[in-house]
Amino acid sequence: MTLLITVFAAVTVTVIWYNTAGRMKLGTLALMLWGAALMWLVDAVAEYIEVGAEYFTPAPADMLNDAYLGLSVIALALVIWLAIVLYKDPKGRIRKALKKEK
Repeated sequence: MTLLITVFAAVTVTVIWYNTAGRMKLGTLALMLWGAALMWLVDAVAEYIEVGAEYFTPAPADMLNDAYLGLSVIALALVIWLAIVLYKDPKGRIRKALKKEK
């Protein structure tokens, strides 16, 4: 479930990034999400090697926990991306607002 959620988020952000020409630093967010998806893929392969076919029949509680974990990873990536966007200020709005106050 974590892999599925993260891959969907990564694909969505990548498509948006491609269509917006990188104005809002979405490439960074896409790379974070693709990195998380790769991590979950390696985890899924390792677990499949360990438990075999039982990997494909998880308990509902495990699926719910995995969904929460996947959403938590996406939320953390969004928070980090937001901090980067605010720090870089690609449109210069924060700089303009700070200059007006002085």
